[in-house]
Amino acid sequence: MSESANLPMNFGGIDEPQYFDREKARILILPVSYEGTVSYGSGTGNGAEAIIDASRNMELYEEETSAEVYKLGIHTLPTVRPRETPDAMMAALYEQSASIVDPGKFVCMIGGEHSISAPVIRAHNERYEDLSVLQIDAHADLRDSYDGTEHSHASIMARVVKDMRIPSVQVGIRSISADEAVSLKEGLPTKIYWAKDVVGRTDWINEAVDALSDNVYLTIDIDGLDPSIVPTTGTPEPGGLGWYETLELIRTAARRKNIVGMDLVEYSYSPEYPSPAFLCAKLIYKSLAYIFVDETPKI
Repeated sequence: MSESANLPMNFGGIDEPQYFDREKARILILPVSYEGTVSYGSGTGNGAEAIIDASRNMELYEEETSAEVYKLGIHTLPTVRPRETPDAMMAALYEQSASIVDPGKFVCMIGGEHSISAPVIRAHNERYEDLSVLQIDAHADLRDSYDGTEHSHASIMARVVKDMRIPSVQVGIRSISADEAVSLKEGLPTKIYWAKDVVGRTDWINEAVDALSDNVYLTIDIDGLDPSIVPTTGTPEPGGLGWYETLELIRTAARRKNIVGMDLVEYSYSPEYPSPAFLCAKLIYKSLAYIFVDETPKI
């Protein structure tokens, strides 16, 4: 049996109590098990716990920043379980998020389908002034509702830019409905960087970051990346972002803006092909390393 198999079931497999103690932790991991409105592939309900399991195999030294961000303290909260209806789920998740979002604690939610980002973003918007959202995604998610609910995974950004009027930058988009295309002409506070225009390049990144406000919430729908590297996601659209331009975007945003919270959603666990869970864990950890680069002691 490998050494990692004996590590605690927390993000990073952290076995030193001083680094996973809730009171001392700078970072809170919020796993959410929910796929109540999925419309194609399933498995996102098991995504968060699979990512946490995979994270126990990561090196906790991050080579780019020459630091071990886990030593700021990373505490993994109990998994939020599904409620009976989308309305009940969003209400419960908002209540949970509002109780933990605090300038002294950085919340990183792991999903779960993308609908669950809306109540978490709402909680951050109530705590931080001048908030904007940086979305990495294959889909614009601007439908007013889908399959009979406004709390659909296909409506998350409608809740953000239409209801909450939070300005947003959407990156990697390559699938949009006719209704969404019409709504974009109505002056929504969002700027889209289409995948066809940015994949394989980084010369657009400074412009995208310039369009964000000082305080930023980062939401990563893992289907924003190309399905050649993450095939296990709800709707694997072809032609997505690569690993390195994704990292460069997050690195630049973290360097120039104040990222106050984040999530990673839409990983669909498949027992036949579990390796993308490790990619998701690594992407979260590297994002945290970029965000906390100035707070983490260097090696």
